[in-house]
Amino acid sequence: MAGTPAALDEVTANRCFGGWHRRYRHDSATLRCEMVFAVYLPPQAASGPVPAIYWLSGLTCSDENFMQKAGALRVAAELGLAIVAPDTSPRGAAVPGDPEGAWDFGHGAGFYLNATRQPWAENYRMHDYVVFELPALIEACLPIDARRGISGHSMGGHGALVCALRNPGRYRSLSAFAPISNALASPWGQKAFARYLGDDRAAWKEWDACELIAGGGERLPLLVDQGEADGFLVEQLQPEKLRHACTAAGHPLTLRVHPGYDHSYYFIASFIDDHLRHHGAALLSS
Repeated sequence: MAGTPAALDEVTANRCFGGWHRRYRHDSATLRCEMVFAVYLPPQAASGPVPAIYWLSGLTCSDENFMQKAGALRVAAELGLAIVAPDTSPRGAAVPGDPEGAWDFGHGAGFYLNATRQPWAENYRMHDYVVFELPALIEACLPIDARRGISGHSMGGHGALVCALRNPGRYRSLSAFAPISNALASPWGQKAFARYLGDDRAAWKEWDACELIAGGGERLPLLVDQGEADGFLVEQLQPEKLRHACTAAGHPLTLRVHPGYDHSYYFIASFIDDHLRHHGAALLSS
């Protein structure tokens, strides 16, 4: 790539597996603040546009966690897949966070929805940012085309499911690690939904993966990995509810539960290659 596109301010650039890991800063009209995202461009991007997996990270994370810890870039380079890692929320002193200073709401905890309740409605529109604004920017400025997959971890797994299920035809592939499967029944989800969306639980259903699967019109094959030793498994993640929803709706699901694995990036790094190949099979087929 000859230089940084005018719409993007390059923060860092690192050569990796013959490609480039880059971080960019830009002004987001959707979130009304400055945002930073990371992208891995595989070596194949030097010859023309490549497909991309959008990775959504979990609570307290930023664009950096996955890129540094997941060990995904070697296979991404082999397959010719870009990886895009947005931040997990809007940021900045002017962006409201958790009034109690907790880690599971506000900054680092955008839940990939569009808030409707003040004061968060002004900035917390992570769904529209991830699904529409960021891909439009990337596809205009970087050698990445409109073949999109989406994946994520924990809160980001919830986000990946919701973004794909709410937008049929937008993505060609879908997967998740330890997603918040039924946010309506998760304490994390309940706290976020009550503050971002208000008290009307009918509105919450628009952002719950199990509810969206039940009424979905597109059936992207879904790969989910879950650690059996995950401390959040029973109360927050509830993968069996996802299994039941998929079975009832006829949605193709491969749910793999791994003894001994926890919620960490050691778990993600152990199985990320399978997810990349899952996405590659769909994104590189045409």
